Amino acid sequence: MNRKISIAIISAVALLGGAIVGGAPAYAVPAASTLVMTGGSAVFGLDPVAVNATAIAPGVVKFFANAVMIPGCDAVPTKIVAPFVAVCMWKPDKAGLNGLSGSFTPTDLAAFTAVDSPLLNVKVGVPIQTTGASSGTSPIQIFVDTILTTGSKGPIAPRFNGCAVMNEFLLGQNILFRVYANNADQGNAVMDPTNTAKAYVEIAGVKDPIQMVYRNHSGVAFWSGLLRTGTDPGLYSTLGTIVYKVVVTAKDATSIKVLSTKLVAQRVDGKRIIGEDGRFVYDRVSYYRTVQVSPALKGSTGSYYPDWAATSKLTLFAVPVSK
Repeated sequence: MNRKISIAIISAVALLGGAIVGGAPAYAVPAASTLVMTGGSAVFGLDPVAVNATAIAPGVVKFFANAVMIPGCDAVPTKIVAPFVAVCMWKPDKAGLNGLSGSFTPTDLAAFTAVDSPLLNVKVGVPIQTTGASSGTSPIQIFVDTILTTGSKGPIAPRFNGCAVMNEFLLGQNILFRVYANNADQGNAVMDPTNTAKAYVEIAGVKDPIQMVYRNHSGVAFWSGLLRTGTDPGLYSTLGTIVYKVVVTAKDATSIKVLSTKLVAQRVDGKRIIGEDGRFVYDRVSYYRTVQVSPALKGSTGSYYPDWAATSKLTLFAVPVSK
């Protein structure tokens, strides 16, 4: 009996030893993770823009701009289904070149490794703005920036063919003038097709002005005009500073909005408040009221000229030649 027990124990130890010595336990090695940064096309001083980080699996991403953690984006969760994207709203603190990056920590550390993304270099544009015509009396306020659009031609097309706010372009790229305007004569109303007679861009050296159209892009509406550059006939090809002027003219108006005030009764839970003197209490509030004008108010014209500061000068360069 003792002999049988001894044999059983020895056999069990041998089997156990074989499991340990003969082959290591099958532990899964975490898969290498990836994290790709996109977005970040911004204009300095305006609203925040989205920076996207696409991971290989669910997890959280810490976002950095110029090696400094972006406030509020220290642990942004990705979507729980593919594509595993985390989004950070970034407001640049400087114009020019900015480096964006992210650090990814997967939810399942046993299956995926943590990883840092490659650096994404983006150029933050500088907004340029003016308050009207050369006379300085126009009520039309104009904001202008220029955007690289798709449709580039020539040797640069494979690499430089995207969408970004910038003011330095290479010959062959398309330049989109993006224009916003407001009219103080109309209660600072946005200039759109309902109240705008003409909107165009004059380019020095180009015979006909570029007529702008009012369009909506990703939920944002603005006037736009496209300048195509290149060496083909009919394309703009003058290197150096691009001299231009933006003109927006309002329609003649038979009514205008006038800033006024009115009395509004104070209420709490729907009940009017009575003061110590036994009278109802009122607040004086501002509002715009519409006033009819006769004869019609002549539509004002606003003109924008760049100030030619180094940060806002619009320039066209030749395509670099490889040696």
